[in-house]
Amino acid sequence: MERVLAAALAGGAEFAEIFAEDRRGTAASLDDGRIEELSSGRDRGAGVRVVVGETTGYAHTADLSESGLLSAAEVASAVARERGGRTKVVALEPRSVPRHGQVEVLPEEVAKARKIELLQRADEAARSSGDAVKQVSVNYADSRRRLLVANSDGVLVDDDQVRSRFLVSCVAVGDTGMQTGFESKAFTCGFEMFDFVDVEETAATAARRALVKLSARPAPSGEMAVVLAAGGGGVLFHEACGHGLEADHIAKEASVYTGRVGTAVASPLVTLVDDGTVDREWGTLSVDDEGRPTQRNVLIANGELSDYMWDLLRARKEGRSSSGNGRRQSYRHLPMVRMTNTFLLGGEEDPDEIVAQTPSGIYVAHLGGGQVDTTTGDFVFGTTEAYLIEEGRITEPLRDANLIGNGPEILGRIDAIAADFAMTPGMCGKDGQSVPVGCGTPTLRVTTMTVGGTAGG
Repeated sequence: MERVLAAALAGGAEFAEIFAEDRRGTAASLDDGRIEELSSGRDRGAGVRVVVGETTGYAHTADLSESGLLSAAEVASAVARERGGRTKVVALEPRSVPRHGQVEVLPEEVAKARKIELLQRADEAARSSGDAVKQVSVNYADSRRRLLVANSDGVLVDDDQVRSRFLVSCVAVGDTGMQTGFESKAFTCGFEMFDFVDVEETAATAARRALVKLSARPAPSGEMAVVLAAGGGGVLFHEACGHGLEADHIAKEASVYTGRVGTAVASPLVTLVDDGTVDREWGTLSVDDEGRPTQRNVLIANGELSDYMWDLLRARKEGRSSSGNGRRQSYRHLPMVRMTNTFLLGGEEDPDEIVAQTPSGIYVAHLGGGQVDTTTGDFVFGTTEAYLIEEGRITEPLRDANLIGNGPEILGRIDAIAADFAMTPGMCGKDGQSVPVGCGTPTLRVTTMTVGGTAGG
């Protein structure tokens, strides 16, 4: 590695890095009562990054021999050769970092038959929830990702990341047609996940969401109060403000939060944190994909913007340290600023009281996908489980609708936050790369938000 880094720097580069990865995983799926897939795979390789001024060269290879890495270094540093040669000797020093997400049972050591049994148990539990459940899909996946990062600053660190995921999706059929429901569980841990994740309960939750919507009424339209359940609204804040606080958007002035550190951007009740050290959560890492230990980063403190999320290169330009948010999908990709586990801290109120003190509006138990324009903060999200609030009570279930708003405006309209808290897992896409993240919220209320339903307002 020292020789490869020296070769990468020989053309006059300012910074060079090797990222090596060995990933293996298993996936199994059941559909319509039959096992549709049972697969396992392994992928390994390395990428070499070379930086000269504002220019980055990157090359990746599946050949982990010295000659293979030297070839990648030569390609990546080609852009630097015109700048005049210089020599820099790199002495790598292994570094110890705190480990998060200790694994008790490696999934690769668990018989495939036990994994198949999980799918079958979930299928049976979902179908037993009601005759209207006509289709059940169950997916299991595990992965083990071992990585090593070495760079010209002398950093040499490694990590061993093990993740397990379980997802159930149901289709119920009734007089209103087909309705869907899903539930997923995902953690940075081994097969011991199923010591605290109840497979039957997960399946029953997915089935219930589909069955409830068979009797749902069209969602209202217009401006109204919205109560987001604990965990259920986490993805909204991940998208609506999390992406806008990533330093690459800030550097491009493509974020509504550019230049606003130290100013009020939310209700005083709001404290937003990104934390890659939270035990077992889906976005947890010991080190990011640039070799920086993850940490707890307070982004918004009591409504005031306190910091952004940083990767290594953008932090270097600002003369500061990375916040541990440099992530990449695989060795084939360059790292970029990404979230880990992003969440709002809990408040002091009782979640039932928040509903009771809401004369009318909607209660969103679970959100689906959405999109945001980081430049303006405008977003659209779909609900997958929501209910009407009438006279301070949760009443009728609602069909899927959209929540429409602007990130900074919505943050300013939060007037109640409960003491409860929950996280939900997700896969975050950005510039063609996908990485696991955690999203979390307590129960909270937004005084007014635009709801795009199919009923009159």
